[in-house]
Amino acid sequence: MAGAFLSEARATYVDINAGNLDWMLARPRLHGAFLNTKVNSITLADYDRSDGWRSPDFIYGWIQGRGLEALVSHAAFFENEDPALAARLLTTAEPLYRTLRDLHDAHGHGYFVYDGALEPVSPGEDGAPRPSQRTPDLFTFADIFVAKGLLTAARRFDTTAVDGDRRRLVEIAAAIEDGRFVEEHANADGDPVVITDYGPRMILLGAAPMLDVPDTAFASRFIDYVLKHNRAHTHAGAVALSDHAGQDLCNPGHAIEFAGYGLEAMVDANDPRTADLNAILLGAFELGFEPPGICLSVSLSTGAPASSYYPWWPLPEAIGAAAAAYRRSRDPAVLDLWQRAHAAFLTNYWRADAGLAYQTRDANGPIDYVPATPDLDPGYHTGLSLLRAICAIDAVEYEGQV
Repeated sequence: MAGAFLSEARATYVDINAGNLDWMLARPRLHGAFLNTKVNSITLADYDRSDGWRSPDFIYGWIQGRGLEALVSHAAFFENEDPALAARLLTTAEPLYRTLRDLHDAHGHGYFVYDGALEPVSPGEDGAPRPSQRTPDLFTFADIFVAKGLLTAARRFDTTAVDGDRRRLVEIAAAIEDGRFVEEHANADGDPVVITDYGPRMILLGAAPMLDVPDTAFASRFIDYVLKHNRAHTHAGAVALSDHAGQDLCNPGHAIEFAGYGLEAMVDANDPRTADLNAILLGAFELGFEPPGICLSVSLSTGAPASSYYPWWPLPEAIGAAAAAYRRSRDPAVLDLWQRAHAAFLTNYWRADAGLAYQTRDANGPIDYVPATPDLDPGYHTGLSLLRAICAIDAVEYEGQV
């Protein structure tokens, strides 16, 4: 029974990723190189200049870094499955790499968003763009996503840049531990706002598999830190993660991401923390999962939703995390989680006819709510999560232990 599901799931994930990538590659580039996923996931209408921060006048560094990582990672996979698609991915990725590299080097950082002149900006109190800048020693989520994308692409297009990109990710890890990882926007006085939740550790943990072993010491420290400070029990007695140490709210999707990235970062298959991560995966999913998907925020103490939003991304992340866990454990409970997340994503979010997913739903259906950036997913949360699942399925089937 497990074998039949895994075979069907693999074929489904390959089709989903190919469809999404075809859709993205067919769209016109912005500034000649940047990916353009500026589409309303409900109406399928392109955003235009009247749409403000959603419009083509703004380039999101988060999206371009994620998209670059996705293009090159999928190209490596499709070289065997669909060489023509792999070639198209690389043809798109190389100019994006060169442009994003120049943009990063010009400003010394990756930034969340750039204006039409490719200058870093952020919304002012009136919502209008204002210049955004920070000192060289401060880092943000955009730095992580851009650095991951640049490193992935440098290995394909510019090997002389690889060492510098590796060092950059290690520098960001040090900034997280030193309290120099900040929000993109300063406070009202212009001072940086240090991020105190576990989000930075979780996101950078996802970079560990792309680094050489000597560079990944931070990964073990990050796992230990989060297990010590954020592990919490749910109202049902299961284990999940609090967003902030000692507080009641849990973003189940983030807890699931942390578990999946943690499992993939572990070199030792017998690491005792595997059981902790499996428990967090199972507990966070049960806490947050309720059709149509996984709630954005839930009370640990009561299990009550603290948000009406069910964004798309926690479901593919749950698929990727469950695949990593199942590869190690063959736990039937993990397989059940995987199958439920798989069914919910395909039934409630994925639009096969359009090659994309609804960005957010509530209990009544798709709604126009932006989880992080208005640009649609550039093969990252959906594509890379499903690609991780494909690789796990291949490993399970190769080992002959379905």
